[in-house]
Amino acid sequence: MMELSTLILIVLAACVCLYYFILSKLSHFKHQKVPYVQPIPLLGNMAPFIFRRMSLIGMIQKVYNLFPDAKYYGFYDFVTPVYVIRDPDLITKITIKNFDNFCDHRNFVNENEPLINRNLFGLRGNVWRNMRKLLSPSFTSSKMKMMFGLVCECADNFSNAMATKSKKIGKAYDMKKILCRYASDVVASCAFGISVDSFEHPNNEFYVTGRKIFDFDGIQSFMFFLNRNFPLLTKILKLKMFSPKVVKFFKSIISDTVKVRNEQGIRRPDMIQLMMEIKNKDQESAIDIDEMTAQAFIFFFGGFDSVSTTMCFLTYEIAVNPDIQDRLRAEIDDVLKKTNGKLTYEVINGMKYLDAVVNETLRCYPLVPFLDRVCVKEFELPPAFPNGKPITVKPGTPIWIPSYALHRDSKYYSQPDKFDPDRFLNDDVNSSVYMPFGLGPRICIANRFALMEMKVMLFHLLWRCDLEPDAKTKIPMVFSKKSFFMMADGGFWLKVRARKSAAPVVHECLSNGQRVENKLDP
Repeated sequence: MMELSTLILIVLAACVCLYYFILSKLSHFKHQKVPYVQPIPLLGNMAPFIFRRMSLIGMIQKVYNLFPDAKYYGFYDFVTPVYVIRDPDLITKITIKNFDNFCDHRNFVNENEPLINRNLFGLRGNVWRNMRKLLSPSFTSSKMKMMFGLVCECADNFSNAMATKSKKIGKAYDMKKILCRYASDVVASCAFGISVDSFEHPNNEFYVTGRKIFDFDGIQSFMFFLNRNFPLLTKILKLKMFSPKVVKFFKSIISDTVKVRNEQGIRRPDMIQLMMEIKNKDQESAIDIDEMTAQAFIFFFGGFDSVSTTMCFLTYEIAVNPDIQDRLRAEIDDVLKKTNGKLTYEVINGMKYLDAVVNETLRCYPLVPFLDRVCVKEFELPPAFPNGKPITVKPGTPIWIPSYALHRDSKYYSQPDKFDPDRFLNDDVNSSVYMPFGLGPRICIANRFALMEMKVMLFHLLWRCDLEPDAKTKIPMVFSKKSFFMMADGGFWLKVRARKSAAPVVHECLSNGQRVENKLDP
């Protein structure tokens, strides 16, 4: 057996090596002469969030505001040095002009997670380019129009349930739980090809599974933290964010749906059908069941959690700003009057104030608090300050673009903390610092779909119901200090009250390739 003194020496040597490794990491920006905030060993600049003294988004914004004259600054994501870009011209260079140097994301799980690593977000390099090229036609305006009827059906079920349960005195809801049901139904219908009514059948397997795997206030948040920051550890311990049971559940839905449609010649205007058509047109495209499942799953991931959270912020701002709610409802009623109650994809997209309200929500609460890129080819950053020196960024270096902080910067937006949809009507928005869905070739491929989903939801909800603050509603908004994602502290509590009367609406949609009209009475 090894002598005790030898073991102690080995442990001490390992500790010394680890200390100097961490020290070298946390001295990166000092050597580069890049502005930064002094980090804490191991935790870097994440300590205020880890100890729950500050929300993640508040912490990022605080550091952003410390360097108003810098083109970029340094941030320690635990022991990982990250260049945070705050200059709009430099952001454009990185995300668009020099995209080939920064074409990849830093993945948040290790490579043994097929549901994540084989989807469009996790893919890298030419593999990502090929998949993006194949999937892009699935998200054109014409394809969105095909899925419009499916989304409207889900929104009608949602708004009808809200109106039925909220008559006379109204009822308080945590909107996150309610809007997750709507989002779940939309994704189930449009991405997985199955019809689910989570309001009529609240314990359906699709919704319940989604709630379990996207519970980022529980164990999933810890697993996300481990996978993102200690990938080698999770790989060694074989820790996964998604269990084999979850993978099997989603894969079986896709494989069974594809099999039935091929055997029975069934066609449906959804994502599975579009991917099946891609495969049939190009046998060399290599979109197999695993890849189809991965693409549908990331659609589920974004739709169930990210988009539903944004819709929570949307309904919150409508509730706490009654003048905006009245103006928006007037537009809804006016549109229905002019179109004889006929709701179409073109009608929704032509509603300017609705569009402005959704866009302002995305400015105030972008889908993600920062965009990330990873350097894949050596790139020279200009000096952070006029009297500084250029910095050479090496491959593998992470880059952050603080979208939330940029959206709330008074340099680019007057009264940035005020919810003011009129700024989008008055052309008072700098497009170079408006990035709710990302920028450049890596912009969210499903942005049109997300916008349609939000607009259809709000249209139907305000058509049938009034939104009001509840006793639990926090005004102004307070962000959670526990979640890696942008969430309201204590939940999104609002009171929903059914309107006394509402005009009937006719949805124009496509079913099996034929145009049909569904009359939906309140």
